[in-house]
Amino acid sequence: MSSSTDDAATQAAARLGFTAGQVIQEFGYDDDVDEDLRSGIEGATGTELVDEDYDDVTDGAVIWFRDDDGDLTDFLVDAMTVLDDNGPIWVLTPKAGRSGHVSHSDIEEAATTSGLHAMSTFSIAADWSATRLGTRGRGK
Repeated sequence: MSSSTDDAATQAAARLGFTAGQVIQEFGYDDDVDEDLRSGIEGATGTELVDEDYDDVTDGAVIWFRDDDGDLTDFLVDAMTVLDDNGPIWVLTPKAGRSGHVSHSDIEEAATTSGLHAMSTFSIAADWSATRLGTRGRGK
């Protein structure tokens, strides 16, 4: 990775809000994921991403999800199983026009079914968009 690519990946990872020492669980890894973004997240946290089988408490989750990956609700429920109460869940989906694109309404529907809600969506990498999901009614 070149330093400019490395910087861009680190900045992208920073937009996800991950910080040093956090344990981030990754779901839906496949050969199409953005490796620079993955490296950026690992660089920001100083730890390797943990896989779907990890069973200790995590500080956040990243879900790579494509329209043919099955039921997003199942991924969200799995991610919440070991997630700390305030931990963010990021759903990373192919951008519009890309193979595997998932509509925002489909993400919102799965989030609502899981007791979550979509908070923000933005472009995170060349082929991927990121949608942050949060728990409902966490306000005091």
